[in-house]
Amino acid sequence: MTKTILVVGGAGYIGSHTYVELLAAGYDAVIVDDFSNAEQRVIDRLVELTGHSVRLYEGDAADPRFMRSVFEAESGLTGAIHFAAYKAVGESVREPLRYYRNNIDSMLVLLQTMADFDVPDLVFSSSCTVYGVPDELPVTEMTPRKDAHSPYGNTKRICEDIIRDAVTGGNHLKAVLLRYFNPIGAHPSALIGELPIGVPNNLVPFVTQTAAGIRPELTIFGDNYETFDGTCIRDYIHVVDLARAHVKSLDYLEGVDGRGCCEAINVGTGRGNSVMEVVQTFEQVAGVSLNYKIGPPRAGDVPAIYANADKARYLLGWESQLTLEDALRDAWRWQGMLSTKEKE
Repeated sequence: MTKTILVVGGAGYIGSHTYVELLAAGYDAVIVDDFSNAEQRVIDRLVELTGHSVRLYEGDAADPRFMRSVFEAESGLTGAIHFAAYKAVGESVREPLRYYRNNIDSMLVLLQTMADFDVPDLVFSSSCTVYGVPDELPVTEMTPRKDAHSPYGNTKRICEDIIRDAVTGGNHLKAVLLRYFNPIGAHPSALIGELPIGVPNNLVPFVTQTAAGIRPELTIFGDNYETFDGTCIRDYIHVVDLARAHVKSLDYLEGVDGRGCCEAINVGTGRGNSVMEVVQTFEQVAGVSLNYKIGPPRAGDVPAIYANADKARYLLGWESQLTLEDALRDAWRWQGMLSTKEKE
């Protein structure tokens, strides 16, 4: 019997790649999105990539009536993945109430609706920001969570706690909390990728837009952190690898006997790269020179964090396969496709 998964935020960056991997793995999938952080053209690309029409419900995931109508229309749902969160650290510092409203309310509504319709399996897109500034690297799932450095990070921590309480409370729920590190790259077809609306908040799309001449220069936020070259260190994971981790998480939950499981799992490469390394690697892969400058540190950024991903390997049978070079090459190919479309 085919399992049907509700992909909340499925037109977004990670959600769209996960949708493709779900269908490739034999799952059926339904998308909910309000297109506040995505574009409608993504749906046409998903049809082209998968060869299947997309079942799409457009609306606000934080609206209980809307979400209930989706579950009523899709009576065969067996699980859900929650991607419906605003995700920019710096923006969350400037607009905290907007982040709390969207990220937490959409989670509460999804959990309640899943309980009402007895849908058991949940994969939540959490974040390495729950670790704050870690005392030791790499971080494992046993690394203590700390006070978040941004409202974005705090929403992830709060949502993790809500899910754990829902599981413990006997709401017939099984959950995997995937603690992402830094997703980058694009689908190798260049049909889908990261599509920031307005000025990018994340490093790699700003890099590719600068290389393409869309942005006059790249600002590297800080070069005096306590790292080997003074710039922040992150664990950059290819978005396709990350998407496949969601499929493996659903496979795992399907095999769990009974309800009540809640596992936090790091999803990263296990390697840290500095911002400057990303810039230099991109220049090598793309064969271009970037115009960049050093700016002040950005609010909410931690100096360094990268994953120990052993738990994902032994519990899910997942590990990253794609390199930093692969991710930057695919991101540059995706940028080239975007630039070509804009000229047409």
